[in-house]
Amino acid sequence: MKKMTEQHLINAFGGESMAHMRYLHFADQASRENFTNVARLFNAIAHAEYIHAGDHYQELKHLNNGFVANSMGAFGPGDTRKNLGLAIAGETFEITEMYPAYIEVAKLQNENGARRTFEWSYATEKMHKSLFEKALEAVSQGRDVEVGPVQVCKICGYTLDGDAPDKCPVCGAKKENFHEFS
Repeated sequence: MKKMTEQHLINAFGGESMAHMRYLHFADQASRENFTNVARLFNAIAHAEYIHAGDHYQELKHLNNGFVANSMGAFGPGDTRKNLGLAIAGETFEITEMYPAYIEVAKLQNENGARRTFEWSYATEKMHKSLFEKALEAVSQGRDVEVGPVQVCKICGYTLDGDAPDKCPVCGAKKENFHEFS
């Protein structure tokens, strides 16, 4: 594997791993503030980030040593409103800067497995940002967000509010490959 793409995978794994843990902590805070649906949303998206990290990690199976992961992590947790802002900032960075650059380098270097995991994550992060923005709007008005069952594709992490589709729009996985957070 080419070194730039390899480092991007390591960084993406680190970023997605940190997002996973942050969102679990943010879910706990939302629960303490009685934002039950926001907590459920954070838990579902934490699971999606876990899947992203795992997809990136699998592409690094050729490694057998320690490496430094450099990734943008939002720090400074607070109340649910602040945490949603941090989540939106992280998702925005991934959508506007990180994944577009990683995808282009992987294409240039003919690293198709890495490109696939980057593209899956990129497509999914757009949905995460939208769901977090919806939640922030509700929390800013002092109410919990209205969401139905939140579905997460077990293959690529695609996340949506509502019923699972017959086929994942990102990776093509069948409906039975969705995990429901209700």
